[in-house]
Amino acid sequence: MEKEFDFVIIGSGLGGLYSAALLSKEGYSVIVLEKNRQLGGCLQIFSRDKVIFDTGVHYLGGLDKGQNLYRYFDYLGLMDVIKFRKLDVDGFDQIIFGDDPTSYKVPQGYDNFINYYAGLFPLERAGIELFCEKMQEVCRKLPLYNVEVTQDLDFMQFVLSDKPVDEVIASCVQDPLLRRLLAGNNALYAGIPGVTPFYVHALVVNSYIESSYKCEKGGAQISLALSKIIRQNGGVIRAHAKVEKIETNEEKATCVVLQSGEKIHGKKFISAIHPTVTLSLLGEDCKMIRKAYKSRINGLKNSVSAFIVYVVLKEKTLPAFNHNKYYVKCNDAWNNEIYTEEEWPKSVAIFTTPSNDPDYCAGLIIMSYMQYDDVKQWEDSFNTVAHEDERAVSYQEFKKQKAEKVLDLASEQFPGLRDQMKSYYTSTPLTMRDYIGGEGGSLYGIIKDHRDPLKTLIPPQTRVPNLFLTGQNTVMHGVLGVIVGAVKTCNEIIGDNYLITKIKETTLDKEVVNEHKN
Repeated sequence: MEKEFDFVIIGSGLGGLYSAALLSKEGYSVIVLEKNRQLGGCLQIFSRDKVIFDTGVHYLGGLDKGQNLYRYFDYLGLMDVIKFRKLDVDGFDQIIFGDDPTSYKVPQGYDNFINYYAGLFPLERAGIELFCEKMQEVCRKLPLYNVEVTQDLDFMQFVLSDKPVDEVIASCVQDPLLRRLLAGNNALYAGIPGVTPFYVHALVVNSYIESSYKCEKGGAQISLALSKIIRQNGGVIRAHAKVEKIETNEEKATCVVLQSGEKIHGKKFISAIHPTVTLSLLGEDCKMIRKAYKSRINGLKNSVSAFIVYVVLKEKTLPAFNHNKYYVKCNDAWNNEIYTEEEWPKSVAIFTTPSNDPDYCAGLIIMSYMQYDDVKQWEDSFNTVAHEDERAVSYQEFKKQKAEKVLDLASEQFPGLRDQMKSYYTSTPLTMRDYIGGEGGSLYGIIKDHRDPLKTLIPPQTRVPNLFLTGQNTVMHGVLGVIVGAVKTCNEIIGDNYLITKIKETTLDKEVVNEHKN
């Protein structure tokens, strides 16, 4: 007889893996199905010329002892097996505008943050303090963000009355440069003026201000550690297992059908992939999903994608630096995803790669926004390591031309960069689509819109009673946001706030024990 799993999880991104680790820890039988060879979604890494490159997780927030991500990681023992490096306390990010040679810092710690900006803009201290208090107030309203038993009513009420982030910034401070600086690293969430709700900025940026870290050996260390936990608890993980269909009867989902034709049966199903892809797997014959719901989900807009240049540096050429750089050539902190061909790229975000030499960089990751329409002419092609299919010559030429433009802009911050380069590699929205699975290669999933907030909040429970959603589209994107989403999904499935209560009490008990030891 075929085995029926307690949980069949579609997609091995962070949301799928963390959900599987939580549920397997509770004794449930789980199977994780991944279409690609490598697990992890945006946690994936690759190596070129012996240099490791992250595809998505360039840094993490909230990892100081007792903070939210630390506690969610520590609950599963991840803090004991993954090596993290703290970024510069006085400036984990640096923001540079094209009309100003100054590298402005984004410090860790709210006191540090306020004092730095108040030192630059002394007349704006009260407004800077107000802005920080507004961010912290939002974060206090989302219980799972604080590893608290979930009562989402306060947060939902806030979301319904939330303002766009640019409007909130403008209401707090008056200086035009300061307004730009407070929004200067909004590439963390692809903010859109007049659209992106303030809570998105608050939940994302707050965690980095509290503390900012990098994975010393790349983000794949997280997926490897979670995979080990799942297998140790008896769970099954299968790569090269693309789900083609979710079969249902009149009452529930019964199994998934793989590309090979194999069927995997389950009691409950969690989809950690994009909601529109999930709906397509159900097919037109599933009567439990109403047409209005399908239209709503399929009609939601996805965030912009990116063109990325991965630079391998010659040994001992570029001195190491312990921060990230956001260079906005166009001087506007917003609208960098809107461009003409002539003015692209308007900005770049620059991150370092893991390096064995503490004094020098091994490589750089240089990212700029790119719309999916720029590569739409090649969208019928598909290319991954597992399914190689060389794209057209015109596509290769397109990548080369775009890479040169990105390197030109990055060289304005790193003079002589081309002389320091050993080689470079590129990815486009098609790469993101093929490897990660997001619609149009979207960086951060569905765009949150303050003008219609409920429409863009996707609940974990679907109309199919035993089919649930998780991933960056349920609560928030990013490592912390996806983990909060996974906990929310699993907590709702198990019920009675059992799971979040256990996580809260376990991590608090560990902190008390550690304090006594110290």
